[in-house]
Amino acid sequence: MLTKIYTLLFCAILTAGVYGQTVKRELKITRIVNSIKIDAELDETDWSNAQIATHFIELRPTPFRQEDSANATKIYLLYKNDGIYIGGYCHERNKDSIAAELSGRDGFGNNDFVGVIFDTYYDRLNGFEYFITPLGEQWDAKMSSGGNEDFSWNAVWKSAAKLQKDGWSFEMFLPYSAIRFGKKQQQDWGFNVVRRRQKSGQQLFWQPIDPTVNGFLSQEGLLKNLENIKPPVRLQFSPYFSAYVNRDGLTKNNTTQLNGGMDVKYGINQAFTLDMTLIPDFGQVVTDNRILNLSPFEQKFSENRSFFTEGTELFNKGNLFYSRRIGNSFPIHYGDAYTSLGANENVVKNPGQSKLLNATKLSGRTQRGLGIGVLNALTNTQFATIADTVTQNRRKFETDPLTNYNVFVLDQTLKHNSSISFVNTNTWRSGPDYDANVSSALFNFNDKTNTWNVGGNISISNLFGKEGKDITGYAHGLYFGKTSGKFNFNVWQELSNDKYDKSDLGYFTNNNTMDQGIWMAYNWNKPKGWYNYFKLNWEVWYGRLVSPIDLLRRREMMYQNAGGNINFNAQIKNLWTFGATLDFGLPYNDFYEARSHGRVFQNKGRVGLSGWWSSNAAKKLSWGGNFFTGTGSVFQRTSINGGLYGKIRFNSKFSVDYTVNIENYNNQPGWAYTGYTNNSALLDTVIFSRRKLNIVENIFNVKYSFNNRMWLTLRARHYWSKVDPLQFYELDKYGILQTPSTPFTKNVNQNYNFLSIDMVYNWQFAPGSFFSIVWKDVSENFYNTFEKNYFHNLGRTIGRPGYNNNNELNSLSLKVIYFLDYLSLQKNKKG
Repeated sequence: MLTKIYTLLFCAILTAGVYGQTVKRELKITRIVNSIKIDAELDETDWSNAQIATHFIELRPTPFRQEDSANATKIYLLYKNDGIYIGGYCHERNKDSIAAELSGRDGFGNNDFVGVIFDTYYDRLNGFEYFITPLGEQWDAKMSSGGNEDFSWNAVWKSAAKLQKDGWSFEMFLPYSAIRFGKKQQQDWGFNVVRRRQKSGQQLFWQPIDPTVNGFLSQEGLLKNLENIKPPVRLQFSPYFSAYVNRDGLTKNNTTQLNGGMDVKYGINQAFTLDMTLIPDFGQVVTDNRILNLSPFEQKFSENRSFFTEGTELFNKGNLFYSRRIGNSFPIHYGDAYTSLGANENVVKNPGQSKLLNATKLSGRTQRGLGIGVLNALTNTQFATIADTVTQNRRKFETDPLTNYNVFVLDQTLKHNSSISFVNTNTWRSGPDYDANVSSALFNFNDKTNTWNVGGNISISNLFGKEGKDITGYAHGLYFGKTSGKFNFNVWQELSNDKYDKSDLGYFTNNNTMDQGIWMAYNWNKPKGWYNYFKLNWEVWYGRLVSPIDLLRRREMMYQNAGGNINFNAQIKNLWTFGATLDFGLPYNDFYEARSHGRVFQNKGRVGLSGWWSSNAAKKLSWGGNFFTGTGSVFQRTSINGGLYGKIRFNSKFSVDYTVNIENYNNQPGWAYTGYTNNSALLDTVIFSRRKLNIVENIFNVKYSFNNRMWLTLRARHYWSKVDPLQFYELDKYGILQTPSTPFTKNVNQNYNFLSIDMVYNWQFAPGSFFSIVWKDVSENFYNTFEKNYFHNLGRTIGRPGYNNNNELNSLSLKVIYFLDYLSLQKNKKG
């Protein structure tokens, strides 16, 4: 029986690499002299001279199916000295089959769309994408290796769309300032066009895409005939002005604030761009999704500041850069302000983040495929204010020194969609505080058939002057796999020694670990019977320490964990999608939950089953949900979690969606308290609890779009978590939970609420120029007593500030960003 299984697996590996080959299409672009009026009419005679990109081929749901002639797509391209014109007509047999929703810039929503993709360096790894919807909304993205799309990248370009009797039409103008390319006299660009027909679930491409082949740009067509195009002077300014009125719910003080600054974008040459933000203001970004963090590691937040999200694909290589470290993390001496208090002193002010003074990015790619990125940012010195309650004297305590952050990246593209990279991050602090430097060399190689892949990295970290000494750490990763065909797999290993630390400018939880595993997948991409596609995955892994942590130096304590999962996901004929995962974990050693270095908690294994489903998103009413149930651990924990979400689109302008998540854990083991000693961690008193944990999260969104340049959104989120200890245990030196020798009587109940409301009015009054008004209200509290009733608890959260440790912050702000382009200013001056 085993012989048959191995034979079938071997045959699957060999045959899964055989996939349909498609002929590479070419399109010759036509040069024109006259300008095109961007009104979506395509009535200029120049359009009739353009070569047509048509006869699109389906990727989903049925790969390689020809486009229906009644729903034909026709795309035209023209170019002149200052940019590229793209026109298109998307025919529809029935006008009612067009999906159109105003969702705001960079919002896909429930929309049909057309997207044009340019690989200007023709390296099959990096591209630029420009999309338009039937109602004329834009979004754009940068594409990098692995098919990653960065939709936070924004360019300034013109477009228009119009609904027609038999479909919809559009026109786009991409000035050369909105794209990057080399300076060769004659250029060939990788090129493709994608069309989505949302209600039918179809995604079609001009150059066919094989879903079993690794990579998207690796299957692009070719755009020819670009001659004598010269990159323009790319100099753009975005000055801003903002005004804030803030109210502190505790002190009932109102404060006002006026800000001004500027973003500058300068094209140094045809390939490289310098981005600068001077005295930035990020006060209008969406509120973080804060939670009650019960893990021994910090919560990781999404980046919402535009400067650190736009065009950062180079800086994210190697996973060394966590942009929230810059001007958004707790100062390194934040807690020291409280431990430095003298008699009769208390902390009256202790800002939770440092002020960002300026930030600069230099990025681009040469014609030979060398990508270079440099990011530099400077944060100001931060102080806490300490007051003497008797003399009323105040003093300042430095919590964060003047700090410079730097990221440097080299990324060389190679043949066969391969690359090698070097990344360095550096954190320099003024004064006696330590500095940090991390370097990583990466490689990613594919064979010429784009079927087999091998890659990895080697990383070195250095901390200079930390606790009076220099510390050097080492880490590496290695992977090998098959990436094309119906059957794929990946074998990997990651290792970091006990001195490796990238946390000063990267997100980092723990070091001293060696993890390895194998992942396998088989994909059915062609519709059959009841499904459009079906995907099955399987994974197992094993982890251990690199150096002993256990203070008793037991060899069996080098093991950390092992586990695996098997999961599937599918889409059925009515465009519903669903999936499920069965996961398991073996008994493991937890070296972090005790919060005392060298202590270990020996926990038992687990097993869990989860699933999710989502209805057809093209319907006016769409919904979905998820569930999880599992058991395990030393107390035979039981978990029953679930979530539901739904969205109603009343029309193309107005929509409402709602999400609720509920998590319930019974008999969960977890850290409760540590009594530290100065002698040895083995003498620390570590208390665990058998606890009940409940979490309820509600998220409510409302969107109304006045037109494709003006919209109003409301987002309200309430998160409630409570931890109810049922019984206490003391962790012994062997990692086993025992009955405490002395009854533990401290109150470690936890009840946490976080409520945030973000109401945003946005008006794009000119290309790249925005007027916005934002109202934000944030309430947060934490106390050691419980409310059993959800609505009573919510009432305490939105009740009077100061009551039950309730802290409320309220802000109303206005911001104007005006986009100025040097070339446009020159034209206006001549006019």
